[in-house]
Amino acid sequence: MADNNKSGIFKIAMNLVCTCLVSGCIIGLVFFITGPTAAAKAEQMKQDSMKALVDADQFVPVPGETDTFIAQKGGQKVAYIIPTAPKGYGGPIKMLTAVSMDGTVIDYTVLEANETPGLGDRGAKSPFKDQFKGKKAANLEVTKNASEKDKIQAMTGATISSRAFTKGVKEAVEKAAQLGGK
Repeated sequence: MADNNKSGIFKIAMNLVCTCLVSGCIIGLVFFITGPTAAAKAEQMKQDSMKALVDADQFVPVPGETDTFIAQKGGQKVAYIIPTAPKGYGGPIKMLTAVSMDGTVIDYTVLEANETPGLGDRGAKSPFKDQFKGKKAANLEVTKNASEKDKIQAMTGATISSRAFTKGVKEAVEKAAQLGGK
């Protein structure tokens, strides 16, 4: 009886091993087939995000920098596209910022954020986002004082998120200055 029990456990174990092996092969095959398509789609989404930020013909990677690009139009440099990930209320806010060659903010887009819906997530939308356009690093400071029009007005109830978005944009402007902007 003991041999029969051992034989039954062995059969169950072998069935589980075979099932796992077949499942693993199927998952690997699916990834092998869909992997290149997913990578191409991710690259296309990144290109579309950059094109939405700045009108350019091509985006040339900056040597030695990860995901940092120089936007060119007609062979002329028009902007830097710089990634940042400042810590917001709900964790890191992954964003791309377009900075003109003279060091002013063109625009930014949020790639990923977990900010509070209805409060901190407004940082990715107008009218908060519109405040950054045309500003230089010196004016990228959050304020709650409405009379300070040259600074970034904090979102009501979302000061941490306001500061995080502003910090991300300011880091991008400073990085552009290091890369050769003004």
